[in-house]
Amino acid sequence: MPRQSKAMPRQSKAIRQARALEVARRMDARYPTAECALHFSDAFTLTIAVLLSAQTTDVAVNKVTPELFGRWPDAPTMAQANPADIAEVIRSIGFYRVKSANCVKLAQMLIADFEGSIPHTMTELTRLPGVGRKTANIVLNNAFGIVEGIAVDTHVFRIAHRLGFSPRSSNTPEKVERDLLNTFPREQWGPINHQWVLFGREVCIARRPRCDECPLADLCPSRSLLPQSVVL
Repeated sequence: MPRQSKAMPRQSKAIRQARALEVARRMDARYPTAECALHFSDAFTLTIAVLLSAQTTDVAVNKVTPELFGRWPDAPTMAQANPADIAEVIRSIGFYRVKSANCVKLAQMLIADFEGSIPHTMTELTRLPGVGRKTANIVLNNAFGIVEGIAVDTHVFRIAHRLGFSPRSSNTPEKVERDLLNTFPREQWGPINHQWVLFGREVCIARRPRCDECPLADLCPSRSLLPQSVVL
């Protein structure tokens, strides 16, 4: 995470919120149809796909889920699976052994506690093995149209700090989510993850952000502090 200058002027909440609205407007213009990049057919397959995506790219997950869901398409079938068999299918993604065990445990809990269906609340979702707030927010938003928060992944975490919407002291996804919820209007909570993930991959890259082509450059307090991309 880039260091922010200690001399950076503090902004009032009203000014920060006005800047957030302009950021949201420009992101809407740049990514008007941004959506979840993971392939899924229902709430169950989405939950499993997001669980698998931790510390792994969506592209890598999409390569393994056709076979995974072809063999275990729902909670009843996956609850009966051998974790070693699932591990063999998803072995190309990171932490595949832990994730395969969580897939089976999650499916078994769905059968035991939720009549085989993905629950609709944050509290219930985060009871499931391998499911934290980020996964729960994505599932609620994309599967059920419920917006309770903002899914903070590595891209959202980085961009929130760079844009000055979250201070360096907010050093966990939960703290960054709290800062964003206090800054952006509720109607923007849902689009933020999808839009900022794309923006983080294309422009606000971790090591060498492309500030010279950034549509938010005039709104970014960290621009002069970041290592710039080299234009040849």
